[in-house]
This record gives sequence, structure tokens and C-alpha cells, in this order.
Amino acid sequence: MSSPGADVSVRIAWADDAPAIARVQLRTWPELYAGLVPAEAIPSGPEAEGAAAAAWAESLQKPGDARNRVLVALERNRVVGFAITGPATDPDRDPVADAELRELTVDPGERGQGHGSRLLQAAADTMAADRFGHAVTWVMAGDDALLSFLTGAGWATDSAHRELDLDGTGAVRVKQVRLHTRLAG
Repeated sequence: MSSPGADVSVRIAWADDAPAIARVQLRTWPELYAGLVPAEAIPSGPEAEGAAAAAWAESLQKPGDARNRVLVALERNRVVGFAITGPATDPDRDPVADAELRELTVDPGERGQGHGSRLLQAAADTMAADRFGHAVTWVMAGDDALLSFLTGAGWATDSAHRELDLDGTGAVRVKQVRLHTRLAG
């Protein structure tokens, strides 16, 4: 006897998803910023969760550009990851023709179950449906797992790189590399 497959999907995020997206984001940050930001500087707890949920609700209700999208990966009715897409913002990219995958996050406890692949495919399909021909994304230079995942999915590095000032003082700087891909469409 075979067991039924998992109930998994990806859809456009709703404002009601804001608290769940905030929880996934806050659970991911300690791993993402480990060794870069002191643990005590990473927001956590109910107060941080409430503030993040409010910010997400605001952005989901008023996206600013009709092509800004947030997608959520679901297992049954639980949000286990999210992706953010929109027009490219880099000065050397055309925001009419080029999209940006601004974030691709899967809850650390839910990785390895296909959620990232589903999110990435849905993000690519969404960007193509929005009539973008190419997409870019920025990845921390030391995030070998994400770099490997994206290059395995057909993304490639280009010559662009940057350094972000995470705390506004210059004390915490993160190097990033840009990847790009052509979208089907």
C-alpha cells in the first residue's frame, strides 16, 4: 500500500500570511548571519516577530509596483518558505526587461524537501509571466549552499559584486556576488 504524497504547493502570498512569513524569516536569520552579526543583534522574540509581521503585512497590502511579488511555499496550510520577485534595481539592468529574485528563503527545518525548487520554479514562472526576459539575484559570497543550488538550477555568476553595510556603521560588511539567468517565455 502506498502512502499519499505530501500536500505541498506555492502561491502568491496574502496579507494574512505576514506572521508566518515573519516567523520563517526570523528563524532563518541566525543561520544566515552567523559569524557576521553578533547573535544578540539579530532580532528575535515576540516583539521582533510582531514588528516583522506588521512590516510584511504593509508590504503585502501595498507592494509599490504591480510586478513586486511575494510567493509562499506551503506544506498543507503552513508557510515553510517564501520568495520575493520584482523589477531589477541595479543601475546596469533594465527594470522593464530584467527581474530580480530579491530573496529565496526556506525554513531551516524544512530544507531538502523540494520547497526551494518549487519556489524557484514558481518565481521564474512569475517573472516570465510579468514579461521579464532575464533575472538576477544577489547571494552572499560565502553561502555555498545557495550558490550551488542556484547554479544547479541554471543560474550563473556574472562579473558583478558588491559589499553591503549591514549595520550602517561599516563594522558589519557582507560581500555578495550576482547571478543571472534567462527566463523562458
